[in-house]
Amino acid sequence: MDINQQKEQFSSAFVRVVATVAGYALYKPEVDEDSVDWGIAAKRRTGKLYSPRLELQLKSTSRNVIDDSYLRYPLSLKNYNELRVKTHVPRILVLVLIPEHLTDWLVQSESELLMRHCAYWISLGGKPQTQNRTSVTIEIPRTNQFTVKVLQSMIERIGNGGSP
Repeated sequence: MDINQQKEQFSSAFVRVVATVAGYALYKPEVDEDSVDWGIAAKRRTGKLYSPRLELQLKSTSRNVIDDSYLRYPLSLKNYNELRVKTHVPRILVLVLIPEHLTDWLVQSESELLMRHCAYWISLGGKPQTQNRTSVTIEIPRTNQFTVKVLQSMIERIGNGGSP
């Protein structure tokens, strides 16, 4: 497996862990042709809806994209356009930051399993068209960490007819 495949698998594992601890089911589209890598579904009534869903485009990087306030990530124009349009199931971008060196990705002992570093999210729904030809640099606030509590809040908002 090459390093990019390892990053993809690590990022998927990160999302699986967060969704599992939050108590949600995951589904994976057979083919990612619509900028959806994962779907998350509540299997119960949440707010006004039964089984509210959220779809994710998953990216990862070990590059230095972070400063005091934001992560700045170059997203392909295809992904940008497919994440900004109105869809029946809300979509977000999840960016997983991974340490530079593979040996630093995971710390394991008898008492803990630690996945490093962190994931961040942003909704691009309603963002404007761009004149860019290949990519758009997305700014994700560092306050937008993708955590169990944040995911549960997103599903709750979606269940009540709102946005993530």
